[in-house]
Amino acid sequence: MEAAISEQQIARDRNPGELIRCWLALVLVTLATGSCGRAASPSNDLVFVSTEGSNRVDIVDGASGRIEGQLATGLRPRGMALSPDGKTLYVAASNSNRIEAWSVADRRRERVFHSGSDPERFVVSRDGSHLYIANEDHSAVSFFDIASGAIEREVKVGPQPEGVGVSPDGALVVATSETASTAHFIDGRSGKLLDSIPVGSRPRFVLFLDGGRRVWVSSEQRGTISIFDAGTHRLVQTLDLVPQFPDVEQVQAVEMRATRDEKRVFVAMGRSNQVAEIDPKTLKVVRAFPTGERTWGIGLSPDESRLYAASGLSGTLTIVDLVGNRVERTVKLGGKPWSAIAAPR
Repeated sequence: MEAAISEQQIARDRNPGELIRCWLALVLVTLATGSCGRAASPSNDLVFVSTEGSNRVDIVDGASGRIEGQLATGLRPRGMALSPDGKTLYVAASNSNRIEAWSVADRRRERVFHSGSDPERFVVSRDGSHLYIANEDHSAVSFFDIASGAIEREVKVGPQPEGVGVSPDGALVVATSETASTAHFIDGRSGKLLDSIPVGSRPRFVLFLDGGRRVWVSSEQRGTISIFDAGTHRLVQTLDLVPQFPDVEQVQAVEMRATRDEKRVFVAMGRSNQVAEIDPKTLKVVRAFPTGERTWGIGLSPDESRLYAASGLSGTLTIVDLVGNRVERTVKLGGKPWSAIAAPR
């Protein structure tokens, strides 16, 4: 909504009472919009930010950055995911050895799942029936059935698995071993370990692209992304971010997100304190957005107009406008933010 009263109109108005009413209207418009004549964007989503240092999930309005509340979780909340319908938020409370299911609408904890030891990252199957969980201190990936609340099978992998992803058809699960610097390819039906392939040091995240035909695996310490053919498990290309950031002392690659049309891929760059945007066709960095310190987790708004970046060392959430390609605001949260995910209101 724009202010309907111009300075020229006020100057022409010789009635003192009308002049006062005009100024009051202008003030009310300014207060409502947050700026003179420019309306604030309407909120269409809530951002959930896990803060591992304070055992909570902060709830932030996606448009304004206003903190709306908190969820009191188990110990050290880290990875999060939404159910396919967006109604349930799953939170891994790593030091409580459980995954919690929260209602997005009323912010109540609905169920608690015993997920195996030290769950860190996990993903939800496309049909919403299963969780695939990286149990970090147990060197295993758990296939978890949500309906029964039970672990169906446990697949042993390399030490300290962190990243995990599942193909759109559920046929392939890929997990990363942080200590062994390895990507593990697992049959999504039987749980059989199919391949274990070296990648860059300290792999963190798995992203399926190209309809599930390509698998991207990020390497924190090396600052690379290993790209695999999902069918053959063959490494087809390595994207090295280091030469594309010649002025950055410590180039890292952690969490990755892609828009639904897969034309834009975003990479949280850890202690590089920024988020890179990559063109998946050319594998070139298009731009980078400055963030807080040690950016670990990123999320996209449901309409993909904003990006949210959680930074653990600065205790902040950076909100990026992806239409204007600029940082919109920084929200101070504290508590070592670890991941961010947005749900529609």
